[in-house]
Amino acid sequence: MQVFLAYGFSRATMDDIARAVEISRPALYLLFRNKADIFRAVEQDLLDQSHAMACEVLRGDEPLSERLMKALDRAVFRLLTSIIDSPHGDELVDFNNHIAADLVTAWRRRMVDSFARAIADEAALRGARLETQGLSAQGLAEMLFDVLSGLKARGRRGQQAAPHVREFITLVELALNHR
Repeated sequence: MQVFLAYGFSRATMDDIARAVEISRPALYLLFRNKADIFRAVEQDLLDQSHAMACEVLRGDEPLSERLMKALDRAVFRLLTSIIDSPHGDELVDFNNHIAADLVTAWRRRMVDSFARAIADEAALRGARLETQGLSAQGLAEMLFDVLSGLKARGRRGQQAAPHVREFITLVELALNHR
């Protein structure tokens, strides 16, 4: 990842990557066919770490709104910020959309399911019946990630998105407080 952050996808070479991981270029080719495969492997690792961080926070004992925000901060906002703030962040995001879109789609699905579980558990704990309001934990989690996508499309990423996400989480809390 450091090589892609430093040089961008286009300028990074297999030699650069081999040097960074302290193996020969031929040995690197035994593990990966090309740079795109390496990028996908790095992306998969980052997304797996992101999901694991979110799950860890969501299982905590803080109030739900704090767990949701903290999980997003650690698993999404900080990750995006570290990439976007790099000299080649925009290029990496573009390549990510082309080379690893399927990985991001699968990650989003896992994240939504994990957030939905946290919301459903909280609803059960509080005795909130979301369905009487025409809502579901899964639907609220989907909307949360749709809000993130919409904010990203409007150029609000990372910490710029946080206040708007907090507003949506307040709506989730209101739904959970309704019985």
